[in-house]
Amino acid sequence: MDWRDQGFVLSTRKHGETSVILEVFTADHGRHAGVVRGGVSRKMTPILQPGGQLDLAWRARLADHIGSFTVEPMRSRAAALSDRFALAGLNAVTALLAFCLPDREPHSELYAKSSQLLDLLGQNDLWPLAYLKWEIALLTELGYGLDLTECAVTGSTQDLIYVSPKSGRAVSSKGAGEWADRLLPLPPILRDEGDAPDGEILQALSTTGYFLSEKLAPDLGNKPLPEARARFVDLFRRRLNAP
Repeated sequence: MDWRDQGFVLSTRKHGETSVILEVFTADHGRHAGVVRGGVSRKMTPILQPGGQLDLAWRARLADHIGSFTVEPMRSRAAALSDRFALAGLNAVTALLAFCLPDREPHSELYAKSSQLLDLLGQNDLWPLAYLKWEIALLTELGYGLDLTECAVTGSTQDLIYVSPKSGRAVSSKGAGEWADRLLPLPPILRDEGDAPDGEILQALSTTGYFLSEKLAPDLGNKPLPEARARFVDLFRRRLNAP
């Protein structure tokens, strides 16, 4: 069994004395792992950094074996490692993908969006909004997409300011009634409306974070979300001096 594909590094862990188990997100083969012989060497270590874009060849005797990779570097995203905010964003993306994606299941559209997001690393003025849109795409890809087109209670398309934590649907101020304090915020940026002030993006991340932690994570076995996501959001909050 063998295939060739492109992908970027999610993580590595040592395997034996000189090898590593490399986990990647690939265009056509999804999240996939394999052994890289000599992966701890001085030559290979810089290539196998999280986010690094690789040309990959995978080979195994049987399809269900872990197999082995041979890799060639295509593009390094190591510049992010010297920027604290970019590094936090990179860690959040790779950790969430490793956490959420089923093994060896293609998600080509999400792969393309993830690669585009990683290409923005270091552009800190663009990153928060791009990251928010990526989280929305991640939820949609995995079956937890938000329906923000009309009020779940009244059917109105006006004055939508809440999201139902139960259904993921929009709720208007009139439709919320006495339940308003139990609903999640729906800032305009979640509906791709208006400008994108950072404070609004932060508020939107609290809503997407709810569905990641309270809907998606329980369905994956009640595992907590990777701490890297919370660290990134906390760093973003502190950059804004928000409470």
